[in-house]
This record gives sequence, C-alpha cells and structure tokens, in this order.
Amino acid sequence: MYKRMPSRELLGVPGRGGVAEADSVCLQHNMGQEAGNPSWRYSLPHVCVATISSFLFGYHIGVVNEPLESIAFDLGFGGNTLAEGLVVSMCLVGAFVGCLLSGWIADALGRRRAFQLSAVPMIIGAFVSATASSLEGMLLGRLLVGTGMGLGPPVASLYVTEVSPSNVRGTYGSFIQIATCLGLIGALFMGIPAKGISGWWRVCFWVSAIPAAILALGFELCAESPHWLYKQGRSIEAEVEFERLLGAAHVKSAIAELSRSDKGDNADSIRFVDLLYGRHFKVVQMGSTLFALQQLSGINAVFYFSSTVFKSAGVPSDLANVCVGLSNLSGSVIAMILMDKLGRKILLLGSFLGMAGAMALQVMAASLPFAGSGTLYLSVGGTLL
Repeated sequence: MYKRMPSRELLGVPGRGGVAEADSVCLQHNMGQEAGNPSWRYSLPHVCVATISSFLFGYHIGVVNEPLESIAFDLGFGGNTLAEGLVVSMCLVGAFVGCLLSGWIADALGRRRAFQLSAVPMIIGAFVSATASSLEGMLLGRLLVGTGMGLGPPVASLYVTEVSPSNVRGTYGSFIQIATCLGLIGALFMGIPAKGISGWWRVCFWVSAIPAAILALGFELCAESPHWLYKQGRSIEAEVEFERLLGAAHVKSAIAELSRSDKGDNADSIRFVDLLYGRHFKVVQMGSTLFALQQLSGINAVFYFSSTVFKSAGVPSDLANVCVGLSNLSGSVIAMILMDKLGRKILLLGSFLGMAGAMALQVMAASLPFAGSGTLYLSVGGTLL
C-alpha cells in the first residue's frame, strides 16, 4: 500500500531528489499563477450579456427620435407638442420607478434574476408600443419599457464590478457606456426608413424585444455574482462561480479578499441616513453632482429631439443623427482605452472641460449678430462635441 512520506523523509531518500524538485517546481508554478492576474477571457462573456441591458437603455432613448412625427401622425396627435413630449419622456418616469426598485430587487433576488426581471417589462412594453392605436397605449408601452430601463443598467454596473478581475475592471466598466452608445446608434439607424415607409416605427419597437429576450435567456447560462452568493451564506456556490469567472488558481485569493471585505462591512455598517450627512455625504454629493451636471448639459435633449433640431437648422437629420451617435461612441472608446491607464479623475476633468468648450461654441454661435454657414457649423460642431 502506498504511504505518503513526510517532506523531510522524502528529501532525505536517495534517488528521490528529482521528485522533490518536481514537487517544488509545481508548487512554485501554482504560487505564480495565484500571484498573477486572472485572465479576462473567463468573465468577458458574462459581462457582454450584462451590457445588453445598457444597449436596450440606449436603444429606447433614441428609438422615437426619427419616427416621432410618424408616430404622432398615425396615432392622431400630430402637431401636439405636449403629447410628443409625453411620448418621449414617459419612459423616464418608468425609469425613475425602476431605479428606486433596482437595489432592493438585486439584493433580494440576486443579480441574475434582477436582469431577467428587467427584461420582462421591456418585452411587454415593446409589444404594447408596437401595437398601439392611441396615445394612451403608446404612453403605457413607454412606461413599461422605462421600468425595465431603470432596473437593468444599475444592476449591470454592480454586476460588472463584482465579476470583473481588478486589473480590467475599469475597462469592463466602460463596456456599459459603449453598449449604451451602440444601442443609441442602432435606434438612429433603425429610424431612418421611417420617413418613407408607413408604419415603420412599429418595426422599430418590435426589434427591441429581440435583445431583451436574449438578455433574459442569456442569464440562464451566466454566473451569479459571487459577492451576492457569499453574503447569502452560500460560500460553496460563490467558489464555483469564482472558478468560472477567474479560473481555479484564483478562487482562494478571491474568497479571502471577499471575506476581508465582508468583515469590514460588518464592522463599519452604514445606514441610509449616513449617506445624507456625515463622512459619507461628500462622496455621495460629488457623485450625484457629476451625474446631474452631465444631464443638465442637455445631452438627453440631443438624443430625443436631434432630428427636429437639425431639420430646423437645415441639416439632413439622418446624417446628423448618425454623426451624433458616432461621436458619442468615440468618446466611450477613448475612455475604455485610457480608464485603467490614466485613472478616473483625469478622465472626468477632461470630459467636463470638453463639455464646457462644446457648450461655449454653441453659445458663441447663438450670440453672433449674423446668421450664416459659420454659425451653423459652430452649432453643429458644438452639438457633436
């Protein structure tokens, strides 16, 4: 019968030095694997499926841009700017509700079920919008779609952070914005035939149900967040998911880091009111202000009404809309490349300075005492920047 010998005896046995050296080399190799960074290839498919929710967010932002006039004409509220504004903004009302519920749902049901749940109202809302025969039906469909829009992207940000290796976490985080830009570009392209094909806007809504269904079905195959599993006391399942996401060599270190983080969270528990004042208020205030300033720049108005604005300026709306989407995408790609090299602060400073310069161009164009091609180029250039 084979008897395992202590390491000292093994090293002292003549002729067994080669075995001992092989064991030593193997141990050093495993330690080297553990010390290195996990491969990004394991987690990439899971991150890509998660970003479908952001793709849908971008798609539904831009889906009514070009076909809005056709929708208004077919549903009988053409020329009613209030009704047109409601069709555009009703999804934001639903998104507000979805955002309020997203954290609770993600913590109660897990990240996978939260994604699948976000896909349900987007599929139903797409069906209701595509088959709408009145303004009320369209508003209901947009409200349902917005609920899924508000629920999905916050969970995507959380999920991508929790499943990504630390060395590519910033790059993977940029995938969310890139997916949003791709969804917006896809919606703008889908809307181009709306001018010449009657009822094309219904096809635009039907198409959105396809990626929503892929999101719901795809998460049947994707990993659950190991962080959520660990906090639920399901440590064995968390190890299995870490192996899928990082590789077997990095499971122990990932669990150890998660354990230290969990102990820190328990030792320093934070109440909701602590976010409104005290030592956490400054961080929350800065983050919220950055988001607010981005929205106050008017970028959403560009995405929703760029066709109308460009038409009034004498610019072909289909070409201009594509340029808006591509410029937005190029900024996201640049951020993805530089995120883990320059850091977040420098990119934020650069982006906000660029936004300030672009808005200065628009103000300059609006303030010029004469109208001509120069003012037109300044206005369009500022919008694209």
